[in-house]
Amino acid sequence: MDQVSLNERKVQARPQQKHKRNVFMPFLRNWELYVIISPVLAYYLIFEYFPMYGVQIAFKNFVATKGIWGSPWVGFRHFERFFDSYYFWRLIKNTLGISLFQLAVGFPVPILLALMINEAKSKWFKKTVQTVTYAPHFLSTVVLVGMVVIFLSPQSGIFNQIIVLFGGEPISFMTEPSWFKTIYVTSGVWQQMGWGSIIYLAALAGIDPQLHEAAKVDGATRLQRIWHVNLPGIMPTIVILLILNMGSIMGVGFEKIYLMQNDLTLESSEVISTYVYKSGIIQSQYSFSAAVGLFNSVINMILLVTVNYIARRMNETSLW
Repeated sequence: MDQVSLNERKVQARPQQKHKRNVFMPFLRNWELYVIISPVLAYYLIFEYFPMYGVQIAFKNFVATKGIWGSPWVGFRHFERFFDSYYFWRLIKNTLGISLFQLAVGFPVPILLALMINEAKSKWFKKTVQTVTYAPHFLSTVVLVGMVVIFLSPQSGIFNQIIVLFGGEPISFMTEPSWFKTIYVTSGVWQQMGWGSIIYLAALAGIDPQLHEAAKVDGATRLQRIWHVNLPGIMPTIVILLILNMGSIMGVGFEKIYLMQNDLTLESSEVISTYVYKSGIIQSQYSFSAAVGLFNSVINMILLVTVNYIARRMNETSLW
């Protein structure tokens, strides 16, 4: 009996050992690839995931001398303070207003630019347009805002010079709250449209030329081929990028808005990111600013998951 039970144990242990070998075999076989990707994994672990340990100060009354563990818990007090504050709805309105405006204007422009560049026949013209439209992407945010201030100056700005030339009065664009969103979005579109079109040009290059030849045989015009061949061909790319854009709709960039805003435009330029900076860094309200930032991140995550689910149900294209 003892010999039989011993053999049974050996038989049972063999599949388990074999299963373990099968699990680790891909890692051993492709260890060079895992070594190559290890710096990327280390970056995300050190700079993206480990700092999430500090998120708990959003639920504490953080005191630097006591540290994170020693600071007392206050629950959702900071969240309630933010929801009940005078600035809450103004911050939400400005953040969503700028993000949706930027999405509505800035998202289709790179698609249109890529389609137009793809249809150009002259290689010299294509390269020239690509170089001219890509170049603004490499300007720093500080330089871009400086150019905007110079171009829109009431005294010497080129746009006000044109307005005066046609008999109008100079407009102080940078101090008018009603102009802030338009200036922010249009300058961003000008800077990023060429760079954003690269992905769409790559997707267009992957479309089978035989589809265009078949469409020509059927008598399709150029516009019809763009509508029925090119757009469906890059639609998965459009959906993926739309999901990513929707996932960061509450994350309006801090640097550019902070550089462009002033006391006269706070009514339309104050967004969640600048408010977090002012309350957390300038006013040293660390727990309160952490709560506001956590609220913003949670809303972004919910939007990302929701849009991804809708996209997967509608056309079976999604991030996961």
